[in-house]
Amino acid sequence: MSPVHVRAEPGDFAESVLLPGDPRRARYIAENFFEDARLVTEERGMLGYTGAYKGKPVSVQTTGMGCPSAAIVTNELIQLGARNLLRVGTCGGYHRDMELGDLVVATAAVPQDGTVSSITRGMPYAPAAHFDVVHAAHHAAESAGQRTFMGPIVSSDLFYDPEEDPADLWNSLGVLAVEMEAAAIFTIAAMEGVRAGCLLTVSDTIGQEVVRIGDDELRKAVDGMMTLALDTLDALN
Repeated sequence: MSPVHVRAEPGDFAESVLLPGDPRRARYIAENFFEDARLVTEERGMLGYTGAYKGKPVSVQTTGMGCPSAAIVTNELIQLGARNLLRVGTCGGYHRDMELGDLVVATAAVPQDGTVSSITRGMPYAPAAHFDVVHAAHHAAESAGQRTFMGPIVSSDLFYDPEEDPADLWNSLGVLAVEMEAAAIFTIAAMEGVRAGCLLTVSDTIGQEVVRIGDDELRKAVDGMMTLALDTLDALN
């Protein structure tokens, strides 16, 4: 029987799957980076496609926003045979040296969310990316000459953070950036014995004020990240 939310059958998805939050980004990736892309699910508008990259099968599946939605999708993709999961998205950069369009390779994700705590029954837990994925992403970025930051990020339930100066708080803890899904993906992947990672484009720099990237600059930066993400998955196969 098909999973409840990702309405597909075993074999519809490749073992390696990109995980953007936005369905429009999933469609864009499939149409612009995949060979012979085909739609395999559109349940609830959560678009999923399978195609090929450099002749190898690869998929992309929308996760939606936040850890609860990402947890559902991650669980169901694993049920369908996914073994390499790579979140691709945007983030708010906390590091003082970050510039708009920079790449972040997450090594871990602080779980500032309710989902991971529910999964672990409140036990302290440190969601981490799989070393193989981090290693492959690092080398892909290095080969491309991409300006890259590597280290921990934080996954938050809140896009509009009431913290007066979150950058100061997280900088003091060595956290590079904030996004909303990686902690749940890392946790479930580790529990199920599959590999997961996360690549992010800095779309906002967060300090005394928030500075937002322009649309054209964002598109160019995300395109570069997608090539690196696909090269990362290619190296894992």
